[in-house]
Amino acid sequence: MSLDHFFKNLTEIPEVFIGTTCIFLLIILYTRIFGLKSFSKMTGFDFVITVAIGNIIAMTVNTGNPSVLVGAILLLILYVLNYLITYIRYKSKSVENLIENKPIMIMREGVVLKDNLKKSKVTESELQSKLREANVITLSQVKAVILETTGDVSVLHTDKENIEVADYLLEGIKV
Repeated sequence: MSLDHFFKNLTEIPEVFIGTTCIFLLIILYTRIFGLKSFSKMTGFDFVITVAIGNIIAMTVNTGNPSVLVGAILLLILYVLNYLITYIRYKSKSVENLIENKPIMIMREGVVLKDNLKKSKVTESELQSKLREANVITLSQVKAVILETTGDVSVLHTDKENIEVADYLLEGIKV
């Protein structure tokens, strides 16, 4: 067995170290300039941007293709696009509706909304799993289960019988 595989690119270590450090510092700088929302999962669009940023970082640091300079420029472009889309979404409800998925209720007051389950392509076994993760013991505890715009599932439940979910929490949800 040859150890050449483990030692063949040792001359690139200083270059990789400098490139990784530069990209790391740029991520800190860009995040300080554009805000932490750049890494949020609040919408599907935010999630895509986060994955794209991670991919560019990985490609730049691991393969050197794109180069550190091109990677830095690509990251800047993604941060700027994310900021602009977020700003436009904030200013225009119609743009927000165009870009954003709507959350959908898949269970209400202990009853599975089968049509919404089907529309959202969530299986009953996935729903059951989410209910167990939320420590639901009986279906009567469940006030609402919502498939969020990010793909996360929110389970609103209580062991108290006469508690209603605040209307504010259900605004904009497809029922």
